[in-house]
Amino acid sequence: MSWVCVVPVKGSAAAKTRLGELPASFPARGALAEAFALDTVAALVASPSVQRVLVVTADPAVAAPLTALGAQIVPEPSPGPPAEESNPADAQSVSTAAPRDPLNVAIGEGIRVAHERWPLSNIAVLTGDLPALIVADVETTLAAASGHDRAMVADEEGTGTTTLLARAGIAMVPRFGPGSRAAHEAAGHHVLDLPPAASIRRDVDTPENLAEALHRGVGPHTNALLVHSRWGTTGA
Repeated sequence: MSWVCVVPVKGSAAAKTRLGELPASFPARGALAEAFALDTVAALVASPSVQRVLVVTADPAVAAPLTALGAQIVPEPSPGPPAEESNPADAQSVSTAAPRDPLNVAIGEGIRVAHERWPLSNIAVLTGDLPALIVADVETTLAAASGHDRAMVADEEGTGTTTLLARAGIAMVPRFGPGSRAAHEAAGHHVLDLPPAASIRRDVDTPENLAEALHRGVGPHTNALLVHSRWGTTGA
């Protein structure tokens, strides 16, 4: 079963504010966020079950290196007034309006494009901050999700969402943000039973998350960026 993956990526100015003040030896948050996104997309592009990777962004500086990896760029739209979700033909409907914050609007546009261009493919939405992501965990997740109309991967803390999935022709409403696990579960997404240490569950929002990802091993882009930091890296 083939999958189209949607990855939202913010521009440098808006990226990773929750990382706060990092040590002086660290790169800027924007550079870290770009490296996280590159490693996330690289793992997806290398996964045999992934047919296409769509990156939704408004930042051309971020778009160029992601395109070089093999991603297709979808321009990020501006948030508009709340509106009921527009479902693909024959999709099972979710009778709620999608949140209109910039992140979910961007994800919604990626889902729309995926449904329009690849209607026979399953769709997975992944956050762009999974620097430790490995191909094996991507493949395990997609295989597990193929048995459910809608599925999700909770973050390691168990309250958020790193990945939202739906089979071909099944509509989904992205509700990323605080408490997203509960919101996605309520919308019918089955929580996949993945080990807490699975790389697809380790998103990076805080310095503590970053330390955990570095301990496990991150992808080459994040590794190269942080190779001279006091945290040290091992590589994924």
